Amino acid sequence: MSTPDSSLDKALHARLRHTAEGLVPVVVQQQGSGEVLMLAWVDDEALARTIDTGRATYWSRSRREYWVKGDTSGHVQWLKEIRLDCDGDTLLFVVDQVGAACHTGDHTCFDAGVVHRVDG
Repeated sequence: MSTPDSSLDKALHARLRHTAEGLVPVVVQQQGSGEVLMLAWVDDEALARTIDTGRATYWSRSRREYWVKGDTSGHVQWLKEIRLDCDGDTLLFVVDQVGAACHTGDHTCFDAGVVHRVDG
């Protein structure tokens, strides 16, 4: 994970509220439609790589390594915008998604069905 030598801008780092593990959650949204595609995690290094390359780069908590979305699947996320929430503890990546966003092959990770709906 990120080191103190990360190339992330120090002013941006100061605005982020990291977890104890040094991570920040990222909500990923499709540019234009506003559809929520997935949730992932970044540390300072993954965020810096995303900014530098224009391709969404995340920290995999299960594999304990960086992954660039689309390197193995071809389903690339081209970064269009990064937004920081009011508390500084969540990021929003607005992307142009090429192909499926979910590792299951679904367009979005939220295609598993509605688990609760309030009518009225």
